Order: sequence, then structure tokens, then C-alpha cells
Amino acid sequence: MANNSFTAAVEDVLQQGLTLLNGVDGETYARPIEGASLGTHYRHVLDHFLCLREGIRTGEVNYDHRRRDPRLENSTEYARLVTQQLIEEFQEFSPETFRGECIVTYTVGYGEDEPGSVPSNLAREITFCVGHAIHHYAILKLLAAGAGVKLPCEFGVAPSTLKHRESEAHA
Repeated sequence: MANNSFTAAVEDVLQQGLTLLNGVDGETYARPIEGASLGTHYRHVLDHFLCLREGIRTGEVNYDHRRRDPRLENSTEYARLVTQQLIEEFQEFSPETFRGECIVTYTVGYGEDEPGSVPSNLAREITFCVGHAIHHYAILKLLAAGAGVKLPCEFGVAPSTLKHRESEAHA
């Protein structure tokens, strides 16, 4: 994947988030459905990108230090603002930025007292955040449908799945 593809992937997935935000009213966004709101899931997606943005600056991506800002899960306007800021900030990073090494800190085991840290690189962490977002978008799509919110058929579908479907349709 070329370095400019990383920026495009971040922009593409966050633009999908804007599609959600532009298609839902504030009350529906913040209302709990099956234990979590659309806003809770979308805030979780943004939290990971915010951690990544900080890690690009510091060399440590600490996914355990998510801010969990309630404004992101209760206000479509605020979530829209932060999403747009993230898009703009990722566009400003140079291609060399994504070649950088980093340390990733994340608690992955339920019985762990302390988070683990592993070496990684920023390109890998972008692919993680994009894939993580797509996963949550799939959940969001189901919750949105239950709330009467329509989203595009591509929302929450991995690019590889879309390409596979297209090749099957032309076979």
C-alpha cells in the first residue's frame, strides 16, 4: 500500500462516518439501542483515531488512553467537527510519517493487570484503525437500521469484500 493510500483510507473511512452523522438526528444518535447508542460506537471509532494521531506525534500509540469524551457520543455536531479535523490532520502528514516506528500499548487480556506494549509502525496502526472502524460501522449499520436510519449499502463493508462482490458480479 502506497503511503498516500494510507491517508486516502483514513479519509474514506472517516467520510463514511460523516455519512452516518449527516443521516441521523441528534436524538437517535444519542439514544441507547441494545445497550449502546450509535454515538457510543462512533465515539469509540474516533477514540482510536485520536489515539493514533497522538501516537504519530509522540511515538507511542496508547489505545488504553482513549478519552471517551461524552460529547462525541451525544452530539452529532461535535462528532462531525472532530471527524473533519481528523481528516484534515491526516491529510497534512507526510508520506514519511507512516514509515515511522512506534510502540503500541493496549490491554488485550482480560486477566492482565497492566497493558502490554509491542513494537509496531504507523502504517500498521492506520490499517488497524481503518479495519476497526469498518467493524464498528457494520454494527452501527445494524443498529441504525433498527432505528430507521438508512445508510449506503457499502457502509461497514470492507474494501476487499466490495471488490470481491464486484468481481463475482462480473464473472
